[in-house]
Amino acid sequence: MKLFLFAALLASVSCVISAKKLLLVGGVNGLNPGVVGLNPNLLGLNGGLLNPGLVVGGVNPALIGGGGAFFAQPPIGPMYPAIPPYMLQPQFGMPNAPPQIPQQVPFQPNGTCKCPCMCICNQIDFSHREIKKNISEKSREKDRERERERETERKRERGREKEREKERESERERQRERERERERERERERERERERERDRERERERERERERESSLGADYEVFVINPASNLYYQWLLLITLPVMYNWTLIIARACFEELQHEYLITWFFLDYICDLLYLADMAFRTRTGYLEQGLLVKDEKLLIKNYRDSPQFRLDVISMIPTDVLYFVLGLDYPEIRINKLLRLNRMFEFFERSQTMTNYPNIFRICTLVMYIIIIIHWNACLYFSFSKAIGFGSDAWVYPALTEPEFGDLLRKYSFSLYWSTLTLTTIGETPSPELDSEFLFHVVDFLVGVLIFATIVGNIATMISNMNAAQAQFQARIDSIKQYMQVRHVSKDLEKRVIKWFDYLWTNKKAQDEREVLRYLPDKLRAEIGMNVHLDTLKKVRIFADCEAGLLIELILKLRPQVFSPGDYICRKGDIGREMYIIKEGKLAVVADDGVTEFCVLGDGSYFGEISILSIKGSKAGNRRTANIRSIGYSDLFCLSKDDLMEALTEYPDAKNMLEEKGRQILMKDGLIETDPANLKPDQKDLEDRVNRIYNTMEQMQAKVKKLLADYEKTDKKLKERIVWIERYTGEEVDEEDEDEGQKEAKEGEAAPGKVEEEKKEEDK
Repeated sequence: MKLFLFAALLASVSCVISAKKLLLVGGVNGLNPGVVGLNPNLLGLNGGLLNPGLVVGGVNPALIGGGGAFFAQPPIGPMYPAIPPYMLQPQFGMPNAPPQIPQQVPFQPNGTCKCPCMCICNQIDFSHREIKKNISEKSREKDRERERERETERKRERGREKEREKERESERERQRERERERERERERERERERERERDRERERERERERERESSLGADYEVFVINPASNLYYQWLLLITLPVMYNWTLIIARACFEELQHEYLITWFFLDYICDLLYLADMAFRTRTGYLEQGLLVKDEKLLIKNYRDSPQFRLDVISMIPTDVLYFVLGLDYPEIRINKLLRLNRMFEFFERSQTMTNYPNIFRICTLVMYIIIIIHWNACLYFSFSKAIGFGSDAWVYPALTEPEFGDLLRKYSFSLYWSTLTLTTIGETPSPELDSEFLFHVVDFLVGVLIFATIVGNIATMISNMNAAQAQFQARIDSIKQYMQVRHVSKDLEKRVIKWFDYLWTNKKAQDEREVLRYLPDKLRAEIGMNVHLDTLKKVRIFADCEAGLLIELILKLRPQVFSPGDYICRKGDIGREMYIIKEGKLAVVADDGVTEFCVLGDGSYFGEISILSIKGSKAGNRRTANIRSIGYSDLFCLSKDDLMEALTEYPDAKNMLEEKGRQILMKDGLIETDPANLKPDQKDLEDRVNRIYNTMEQMQAKVKKLLADYEKTDKKLKERIVWIERYTGEEVDEEDEDEGQKEAKEGEAAPGKVEEEKKEEDK
């Protein structure tokens, strides 16, 4: 509609302009006056546009065409507007009008027209300018709108270009990553190729070695020493001797010159024997195997390489440096040049550790080792004290060693014993030695006191720990007895029963039966624990009739579940009518089957006997059910093995065939003794079986509920991740996303409330 009105307006303006030109041209050239009246509606339209409220009267509208509307002059009469004089001429159709010729006045487009119709021209020109101005404004507005659209399109295009650039950059990054991955794969392939080449080289080396061995004409096998063997332990004992020799005598020979001079040949002989043993130890190490992936390595080159790469190899090499050649330079009075031989100390420590694990008296061995360390430290301190006294001057004051001119202090044995006595008093913090006088003496004395304090603390701490470890079992057992005694006193237990309890504890401690086998063996692996159990209990368990033909796996399971129990004289193991929850195997002792009066004995059960095996099987149809059928009492102290019903059923869950076989054997035994019900009408429902079924159903329901909860949690977690992923994909593939929209989308994704379809519809509406 707007476009239609705008087109009509343009057509009207064009017609007005054309009429103006025709009017002017017609007045000048004397055209037919009817020209003006040809288009009466034209001027009337123009007049209606400019002065729509002006009424023309008394003049023929066909001739004038509503021209009165173009004049701004006041009206001639009450009904006629003012008419210019030249329009009253006959050629304009006005009667009795004097002939007047209008002046020829050119039309001025700038609005300064000077013709008699100036008002009409000015109004037409003003309307024209307004129309042009409106048209220009609308055109500029449309241009601006188109420019904004083009700018928006350019922004979108730039956004799409950025996205495409990101895609191209991502593709280039992926391409570079693939290239790097291919490069790494090629590098790995080259590394594998080099490894294969090394394997081939080793294979060729082994082949040459085999050829070399075959050329010898005899089977050749590398001698490898197992570190866990007795040979290795014996070698450690042998190599410990030269280590202790060097640690004790090198310092003594260096400080006491008489000791070095009087036995020089002996020392040289012993020194070189120790050097040969050190050298043999290095060769021994090259043949000592080591474990790799649980297997003993026996390859000669690998053994040599393992020793060569170890830190001990460097110490061994340093200890074998021939420092004895310095005797030719310094003389024979300097045995301290062999100080590098002390670097083999770790072999002595290794021997002590191995001995501690192999001996049956580890606490005593620890005490002996500690005493030996203390003696070596005191020995070194005594030698240093004598050497320090020699440097200051013998007899220079009361603190140093007395002068050698005195006969009683010139002997070698007296020198060493006096120095050892002084060192012992100092290091044990006893004191009672002369006070030092020189600064150097004070410093030496302070260092000795500090070392003595450390030694004393070490001695006290280690000995206290060892004694507590030695008495740990006794202290624990005594604490148990004390708690039982206190309980019986609080509960006013009879004296007779209290004495029986105390005697039972005494029997346990005296016969070393207070230890709990499960507690002792729980640190061992299952296989070793099973082997120990088979070694101890297998023969006893096989004596039970129902277990005679069972497979080995079930027997091992049952052996691990046996619990030792000790009964004192007169104790009842079971009574007639009791519910049977255990079966017993007699390891040691005598049991009597007695009547209800407790006096009459039917029979005596000895070592290897058993009872109660039928009651723990819960055989259907048994007349006695799971009740005890006899009274069994201990005659003296008896050691029994107990197997509970729960442990048996737990073991039988993995062996259903064995369970059926045991029930069949028990049923045959009951039928033989006439203790089973054969009439189905008299059979009672197995309450225990029903309880087991109900318990299994409850356990299954609990497991299913736990699985359902886990599945629901996984579903919620996966759903949340998928929503976050969808929002991220929409944001990544969209043209433009405002920050607020991104925050809202991220929030909705985190809360899990916005569905993917809803987010997509909202984005489409925003784009529109």
